[in-house]
Amino acid sequence: MDERFMNLASSSSIKELIEKANHTAVDLMMEADPYWVDIGLAREMIPGMKDGMLLHAGPPIQWERMSGPLRGAIIGASIYEGWAANPTEAEKLATSDQITFAPNHHHDAVGPMAGIISPNMPVFVIHDRKYGNNVYSNLNEGLGKVLRYGAYSDEVLQRLRWMRDVLAPTLKLTIQSVKTQKVGIALKPIISQALAMGDECHNRHTAATSLLLRDLTPYMIEAGIEKKDFISCFNFINQNDFTFLNLAMANGKAMCLAGQDVKYSTIVTVLARNGTDAGMWVSGLGKKWFTAPANVPKGVWFPGFSEEDANPDIGDSAITETAGYGGFAMAAAPAIVSWVSGSTAFAVQNTKKMYEITETKHRYFLIPLLDSQGTPTGIDIRKVVRFGILPTINTGIAHKLPGIGQIGAGIVAFPMEQFKKALKSYAELYAL
Repeated sequence: MDERFMNLASSSSIKELIEKANHTAVDLMMEADPYWVDIGLAREMIPGMKDGMLLHAGPPIQWERMSGPLRGAIIGASIYEGWAANPTEAEKLATSDQITFAPNHHHDAVGPMAGIISPNMPVFVIHDRKYGNNVYSNLNEGLGKVLRYGAYSDEVLQRLRWMRDVLAPTLKLTIQSVKTQKVGIALKPIISQALAMGDECHNRHTAATSLLLRDLTPYMIEAGIEKKDFISCFNFINQNDFTFLNLAMANGKAMCLAGQDVKYSTIVTVLARNGTDAGMWVSGLGKKWFTAPANVPKGVWFPGFSEEDANPDIGDSAITETAGYGGFAMAAAPAIVSWVSGSTAFAVQNTKKMYEITETKHRYFLIPLLDSQGTPTGIDIRKVVRFGILPTINTGIAHKLPGIGQIGAGIVAFPMEQFKKALKSYAELYAL
C-alpha cells in the first residue's frame, strides 16, 4: 500500500477533517431538491452552449480517440443540425476546427450513452430549490436504433426532429401548465416511490415513467394541446419506459453538484465514460478528471451479437450510482436481472457490497427488500482502494462500430486505476 495512503488513513487529525468533510458533502447531496422546471433548445438553455459545439458523455476526448458509438452520434448530430449532408461530410467536419467538443459535465449537463447534446436539441432544465443550481439533460429517444447508441439512420434523425418540433413544445406547454399551480415536477419523490415499486432508476424506469406520466397528464389536458400532438406525445412517453432516465440522471447531477468542492472530502461527485476512458471527479479535488481505460461490460446480448462486438462502457448515466441509486440500488429491482444478466441474489449482493465503499445510507431512497435501509450513498475513494471493491453499475451496451446501435445490456465496474490516481493526487494536494 502507498505510504501516503497509510499516512492518510492513520493520521488522526486528517482523518477527522476527512470524516467531517465527507459527512458534509454527502449531506449536501442528500438534501438537494431538484425540480423539472423548463424545457427548451440547448443553445437557449445551457450556459456556454454555442453554435458549432457538441457536448458529449464522459471525460474530455477528441475525434482521433473517440469510440465508434460516440463517432456515430456525432455524425448523426451533425446531419441533424444541418452542418453536414451525409456521414462523409460529417466525419470531415469532425476532424476540422469547426466543431468544439466538450464534456456535458463541464456545462452542468448529463446525457446517457454517447450523451450528445447539440445546439438545437431540446433539453430539460432542472432547478435545485435547496441550493439554486441548474442542471440539464437531453430527452430520451426510446429503445431500438437511437442516436445515443451511435445510430444515425433516417429513422433516428426523423425521430429527433419530431422530438424537437412536437414533443418538446408539448412538454413546454405542459410544464408551464404545471407551474401555474406548483413550482415544477419534484424528482426525488418520484425516485423514492419508484424504488419502492421495483425500479432502481438507472436501467429500470417502468414505475418512475408511469408516475411521471400520471403526474403530467392532467396538466397536458389543461394546457390545451392540440389533440393529435397530445395523443402522439402521450403514446411516445407511455411506450418508452426509459423516458424518466434522463430526468433521473439530471436529478443525480443536481445532487452531486451540491456536494462538489467540499475541502478535504474524498467523496466521488462524477462517474462517467466516453466509450474510451472512464473518468471521475472527487469533491475535495475540484473539477479535475481522473481517468483510466473504460471496461467492456459483461451482459446479455441481442441475437447475433457477442462480447466481441461490444464497445467499452459509455455514458454519463453512472451519475445515478454516484448519487446513491441505479446499480447501487439493484436490490430494490429484482426484475432488472432479466435485462442486464445475473440473478436476484447478485442484485442483492451488489447493493450490499456497495455499502462497504460508501459514506452512508440515503435517508430518502429506501430499499424495501433490505428492511427499508437507505441506498448506499457517497462513494469514498479511500474505501475503494483500501477494500479493493469497485463501484459496479448496470448499463446498456453499444456496438463498437458507428451506426449500429445497442447490442445488449449488462454489468460493468469502474477501473481501480482512476481511484488510485485520485488518491495520489489527494495526498499531494493536502501535503500528506
